[in-house]
Amino acid sequence: MRAWVLEQPGAVETHPLELRERPVPEPGPGEIRVRVEVCGVCRTDLHVVEGDLAPQRAGVVPGHQVVGRVDSLGPRTAAPPPGTRVGVAWLNRSCGTCRFCQGDRENLCLDPVFTGWQADGGYADFVVAAAEFVHEIDDDAEAEQVAPLLCAGVIGYRAFLRSGARAGSRLGLWGFGASAHIVIQIARHAGCEVHVFSREPAHADLARELGATWVGTSHQAPPHPLDAAILFAPAGELVPTALSRLDRGGTLAVAGIHLSAIPALDYAEHLFHERSLTSVTANTREDARALLRLAREIPVRTHVCSYPLSEAGAALIDLKAGRLRGAAVLRVGA
Repeated sequence: MRAWVLEQPGAVETHPLELRERPVPEPGPGEIRVRVEVCGVCRTDLHVVEGDLAPQRAGVVPGHQVVGRVDSLGPRTAAPPPGTRVGVAWLNRSCGTCRFCQGDRENLCLDPVFTGWQADGGYADFVVAAAEFVHEIDDDAEAEQVAPLLCAGVIGYRAFLRSGARAGSRLGLWGFGASAHIVIQIARHAGCEVHVFSREPAHADLARELGATWVGTSHQAPPHPLDAAILFAPAGELVPTALSRLDRGGTLAVAGIHLSAIPALDYAEHLFHERSLTSVTANTREDARALLRLAREIPVRTHVCSYPLSEAGAALIDLKAGRLRGAAVLRVGA
């Protein structure tokens, strides 16, 4: 099978990924093999490839927004049966026994495995996953539409919940890439007024198309204080700015898995009056299920830039350069 392999992290412009032929993997006990249809290209993939996230093993295959069909079952695995359409997401499996897993917080598991970081991911013709951690996908769903929901969507959804935004809230979004363009649809469905902060003109245009009340650059002041905010950009220098835009009692949720250094905060300016700063760490399976249900209900429409599998490197370069309008998806198989 074809697979993009990362032996040594490096800037995407230096092409650290190598397209190789590998044996088709065999699923083990409790696992399934999925023939990949499409795989979304996520900013987390960029952090893995460039080494912002510490390398877990040489030769890993990135990609964790996978849509495909079950091709084979491992020993002692009864479901989902071959032919079932499934999604494989970032949380490949959790230990199931630590205090966080036992307390319905498997996203904080002490011994997790993540797809495309520790376990091989979907930049390949086939991927193996734990059967209990995949998500069934409707046969009539468009694979390219669904793929970005499996990480960009579900992380954005969890960030939206942790921000405390609700009907009538003024919600600020810093950065308007794959996650934010999904979250704005969720927020507007929930009755929020959305304010978008972006340095990219194409992203700002998309935000207006999707119903943003106000669009400005990263350091502009919105017309009114915000009740809640989400930081999607991996730029720690924006944390004080975003906190300063919050009204009393507001919350800033930082959605990224990686963030550059945060400057010193001034207590009176940034945190007093019960303003809160919180992070988002991975997601639970229930988060993903809830988001997939909600996306059908709204319905969410992802804006997708499509690339063949052979152009995975180009997709990552375009993501890094801010050239994507929405999300990128790799076309792998039928």
